[in-house]
Amino acid sequence: MDNRQVIGSWLSGPRAAMEEAGADFGYRGEQLGLPEDGPGSIARPGRRLGALAVDWGLCMLIAYGLITDGYDARTTGNWTLLVFLALGVLTVGTVGFTPGKRLFGLRVVALDTGRVQPLRGLVRSALLCLAVPALIWDRDGRGLHDRLARTVEVRI
Repeated sequence: MDNRQVIGSWLSGPRAAMEEAGADFGYRGEQLGLPEDGPGSIARPGRRLGALAVDWGLCMLIAYGLITDGYDARTTGNWTLLVFLALGVLTVGTVGFTPGKRLFGLRVVALDTGRVQPLRGLVRSALLCLAVPALIWDRDGRGLHDRLARTVEVRI
């Protein structure tokens, strides 16, 4: 018996083992009726993290330069989080994307209407600021914050 095959399936995770056994999970976003690739498909984690980094950096610049004037790192961090929440509520709840999302070619859409209402933008942004809901993903790659707000982040 070749032990490398057993170790390889263990390292690849349960999904790879199930696919080798014949299970078909489909592609990410198939259950939501989204295309597999191109515009309208589920956003990949790399783009999402890049957009998050751009938005966080922008909010940090605003907090440091306009609000705290560089007083204290903890104070600046708290204000950055508040500016990040305001940015998410105002931009995602109205136009569907933040500056970072737009730069990376992403958009947040509601599953039922296609347009994110301000209340959904508030729920999504508040849960995103808690960080834990964004770290829990489903098989389509949507975070818990997206599931609770009934939204999905797609490519433009």
